Amino acid sequence: MKSNELFRASGVMALGTIISRITGFIRGVLLVAVLGTTLLADTYNVANTMPNILYNLLVGGALTAIFIPQLVRSFDHEDGGDSFASRLITTISFILIVLVTLGMYFAPALVRLYAPEFFTPGFEAEKEIAIAFTRYCLPQIFFLGLFTMLGQVANARGSFGPLMWAPIANNLVGIALFAGFLIFSPGVNLANITTQQIQILGWGTTLAVVIQALVLVPVIKKLGIRIRPKFGVHGLGKSFNLAGWTLIYILISQLGYLVTVNVATSAAVRSAQEGIADGVGYTPYTFAYFVMLLPYSIVTISIITAILPHISKLALDGKREEVKSQLIRAIRLVGVITIPSAVAFLLFGPLITEVIFMGIPIADARYIGFVLSALSFGLVAFSINLILIRGFNAFEDTKTQVVSIFIINVVSVGLSYFFLYFLDNQWVTVGLGVAFSISYLVGLWVTLALLKKHIGKLGLREFAGQHLRLFVASFLVMLPLFAIVEYISWSGIELSPIGRAGQLLVVMIAAFIGFIFAGKAVGVEEISMIRHLGSSITRRKASQE
Repeated sequence: MKSNELFRASGVMALGTIISRITGFIRGVLLVAVLGTTLLADTYNVANTMPNILYNLLVGGALTAIFIPQLVRSFDHEDGGDSFASRLITTISFILIVLVTLGMYFAPALVRLYAPEFFTPGFEAEKEIAIAFTRYCLPQIFFLGLFTMLGQVANARGSFGPLMWAPIANNLVGIALFAGFLIFSPGVNLANITTQQIQILGWGTTLAVVIQALVLVPVIKKLGIRIRPKFGVHGLGKSFNLAGWTLIYILISQLGYLVTVNVATSAAVRSAQEGIADGVGYTPYTFAYFVMLLPYSIVTISIITAILPHISKLALDGKREEVKSQLIRAIRLVGVITIPSAVAFLLFGPLITEVIFMGIPIADARYIGFVLSALSFGLVAFSINLILIRGFNAFEDTKTQVVSIFIINVVSVGLSYFFLYFLDNQWVTVGLGVAFSISYLVGLWVTLALLKKHIGKLGLREFAGQHLRLFVASFLVMLPLFAIVEYISWSGIELSPIGRAGQLLVVMIAAFIGFIFAGKAVGVEEISMIRHLGSSITRRKASQE
C-alpha cells in the first residue's frame, strides 16, 4: 500500500473522525458545564470509565483487531466468511451479556475497586451516586462490544468509514442530554442532584452508545454480510487461543488504569479535605487525555485501520520486509501530525483548555491544561507504540505484546504512587500525566526490540531523523508564539473568553502555516501529507453532494 493509497483509504475516516471529535468536544464541554470538574463529575466519570475503558482497548485493537487476519482468511470459505463472523459475534455477545450482568450485581465492589476514597467517612453521597451511575452505565459494555465487532467485520470487507462515523450519533445524543440539563436543570451539584436526574444522566449516556452500535446494522446488511445468531465455537479455536493472551493484555492495562483512577480520586478527596476545590482529581485527567487523543484519533487511528488488513495479508504471505516497510511508512506519516500537536500541547496546554472549557472557572480549565502539557510528552511514543502493536496483530502474535504493556504499566504504576506520596495533592493529577508520558517513552524501546522476531531489526534510525526534523521545525515556529502569549499574560492583560479564543485561533493559524514552511525547509518529505489528506477529504465531500 503506497502513501497515496493510504491517504485515499484514510481520507474518509479522517473526515468522520474530525466531525466526531468536534461533536465530542461539544459534548465534553457541555458535560463539564453541567457537572464541573470536582467530585460530582468524578462520580459520573469513574462510572462511565468502566465500560469506556473496554471500548478504548477494543478500538486500540486489544480485543478484536486480532480477529481481522482470521476474518480475512475466512473470506475463502464457501459462504464467504458469513458463518465465521456470525459465530464469532454471537459468542462474544453472550460473553459480554454475562459480564454486564455480573458487573451490575457487583457495582459497589467495582466502585470500591476504582475509587476506594469514596468509601471514606463523610463521602457517603459520592459513594451512592457513583454506584448508581455505575449500574446505569455498565450495559454499555455489550453495545460497545457489538459496535466494535460489527465495525471490524466491515473493516475486513474494506469498508472503513462507518466505524468512524457512527460515534457522531453517540455524541449528538450526549449533546442533547447535557444541553437539556443546562436548560432545564442548571446548577446541579452534590447537594441538590435528585435520583431522577442521576437516572436520566446514566441511562441517557447508555442510550447514546446503543444508538452508536445500531447504526452499523444496516451498514453490515448493505455489504451483503449475513449475520445471524449462531452458537458454538467450531472454527474459533485459534481466535480464542489468541484472545487468551489478549485478555491478559487487557487485564494488565485495566490494572494500570485502575491505579490511575485510584490515585486521581484519592488526590481529589484529600484535596477536598484540605479545602482545595480547583480542578483536582480524575475528571481533569479524563478531559486532558480526551484533548490529547484528538490528533492521535484523526490520523493514527485512520491510517492504522486502513493499513491493518493489508499488512495482515502481507504477513500471511510471509512478506516480512514489506510489513516492516508499511509500519515505518505509517510511523513517519503519523509523526507529521502528532509531533507538532505534542509541541503545541506542551507549550499552549492551558490556553487550549481555557478556550475549550470556557463554561467552568478559569482556574479549573487552566488546571486541565497543565495535565495536557504533562501528557504531551507521551503522545508521539503512544502513537508509535500502537502502530507497532498492529505489527504483532498482523502476525497473530498476541503473546509477545503482553511483555510490552506489562513494562509500560509497571513504570506508570510506580510513578503514579510516587507522585501520590511525594507531590502536593493539587499537583498529583499533573504527575499522572507525566507518568503516562514516561511509561510510553520507555515502552517504545521495549516494543521495538520485541517486534524484531517478526520483521527483523526496526531501529529508531528508521524514523528518528525525520522525527527530529519535525521537532526542530515545530519548536522553531511555536517558541516565538509561546513567548508572545506569555508576555501578554505577564503584562497583566486579562483577556475575555472571546479574546482568549481569538488569541488561540491566531496562534493555531500562524503555527500551522509556519510549520508547513519550516517542515519543507528542514527536508521532511511527508509534510505533503497534510495537503493530500485535505484533498482526499474534499473529494469525498464533493462526491457526496
